[in-house]
Amino acid sequence: MLWNQLTDITQLEHIKQASFNKPQIIFKHSTRCSISSMALNRLERETAPDNADFYFLDLIQYRSVSNAVADVFDVYHESPQVLIIKNGECTYDESHQGIQMSEIIEELATTH
Repeated sequence: MLWNQLTDITQLEHIKQASFNKPQIIFKHSTRCSISSMALNRLERETAPDNADFYFLDLIQYRSVSNAVADVFDVYHESPQVLIIKNGECTYDESHQGIQMSEIIEELATTH
């Protein structure tokens, strides 16, 4: 899986703008959480669709970016968490065992 590293708050505006052309996926990962590690492993075992960009956020190392994601996209902070950004807005978010590549692919197929 090809991850773009999300390490700076300024990237959020780029993600928002890019989402008007292609869905943007943000995976918020806690390096201190075994459930987060399982979710990451599940995602990386599957084939990622090529019709979206995937961002990886280490929320322990980049806590301020994680907080900004919650604010900018108006979602409740959870860890682990996956968000789909389309047309500048979060159209889907899921956490913990609910994080599945099949769900992401299904959501990408819907129009919002």
